[in-house]
Amino acid sequence: MKKPAIKKPLLSFGITVASLAVIASPALVSAASDTENTTISVSVGSTISISTGSSVAISITPTSGGVVSSNSDTVSVSTNNSAGYTLTVADSDATTTLASGGNNFPASTGTKTAPIALANNTWGFAVATGTTGIGTNGFDASYSAETNNASSTSVWAGMPASGAPMMLKTTAATATNDTTTVWYAAKATTAQPNGTYTDTVTYTATTN
Repeated sequence: MKKPAIKKPLLSFGITVASLAVIASPALVSAASDTENTTISVSVGSTISISTGSSVAISITPTSGGVVSSNSDTVSVSTNNSAGYTLTVADSDATTTLASGGNNFPASTGTKTAPIALANNTWGFAVATGTTGIGTNGFDASYSAETNNASSTSVWAGMPASGAPMMLKTTAATATNDTTTVWYAAKATTAQPNGTYTDTVTYTATTN
């Protein structure tokens, strides 16, 4: 008598190559990242430069009643300062006379707000009232060179001493070769000894 056949469970080990590859591969990990910003800051400093004509020559042939001669200087300023600059003038020292040896031309007693016609044997300076940024003043609207003018009516201020500069103009923007014309004059009679009378003035340009 035959024994009944015993059915054994079928175990399948049919693992494919692809399956093995999946099992063998390492697990994928997402990369971490972070960001940060850096600000680049460039600081540009203010600069300013000034130049002048260096000298002003005035020639007078005096008369008994007095005559006026005048000439001008040109002051040029450049600055990268966005707020502009202020230009001032003063004598280079405490003495405001033009001197020739022991002889002098005193400065006019006129001021910026109240300039006057030159008295005999005095000297002065002026900036036309229409100059941009000059501020309150009483100067003439314009000036021109005079030579031995016996009937001059132009008005002038006396040069301030060092330490008390007078503002010639102020601006509110950058400038490249911005010019200001400054006039100088003297009035002489035959009572004034002959000679070459000199003094030095100082212009100062300062960023605002």
